[in-house]
Amino acid sequence: MLKKTLAALVLGSALVGGQAFAADYAIDKQGQHAFVNFKISHLGYSWLWGTFKDFDGSFSFDAEKPEASSVKVTLHTDSVFSNHAERDKHLRSEDFLNVSEHPTATFESTAVKSTGEGTADITGNLTLNGVTKPVVIASKFLGEGKDPWGGYRAGFEGMTTIKLKDFDIKMDLGPASQTVDLIISVEGVRQ
Repeated sequence: MLKKTLAALVLGSALVGGQAFAADYAIDKQGQHAFVNFKISHLGYSWLWGTFKDFDGSFSFDAEKPEASSVKVTLHTDSVFSNHAERDKHLRSEDFLNVSEHPTATFESTAVKSTGEGTADITGNLTLNGVTKPVVIASKFLGEGKDPWGGYRAGFEGMTTIKLKDFDIKMDLGPASQTVDLIISVEGVRQ
């Protein structure tokens, strides 16, 4: 779910992008150019989609040394939104995100490994519901270049799947609903 902020992780895929030096980027959430979305099976019949509306993050990458790239994201768990007020209230409860005890979720990369042209696996520690576990985000470099306002931007997307039980989320939603896909899309502004 929280991958939103984790979206930043996708930066590692830039390793094949056109820059030859390390650069630091801030995720552009103000312009609505970054998203941390999730989907979970609803009883095995359809998908429940949602997003996290509030997160902060940054990334750094070096096309010449992708292993030196890094990502750090903080997600505000009470910003979960699934377009249904009662369900969102339940998602914030102790059954799921337990936002009163754990108001943030974080992702911090530990390694970036190129997997092909414009793609990379970003390994890192995801802390959700007070539990920290390693996850791997499969990322893809989308592009980079100057923007109309005199800045320089880079964009990435990524995806990972987490098991609810790994993060002490024990709500029984049936066998089809025990994993959550996190879909991340980010645009960063070079600092």
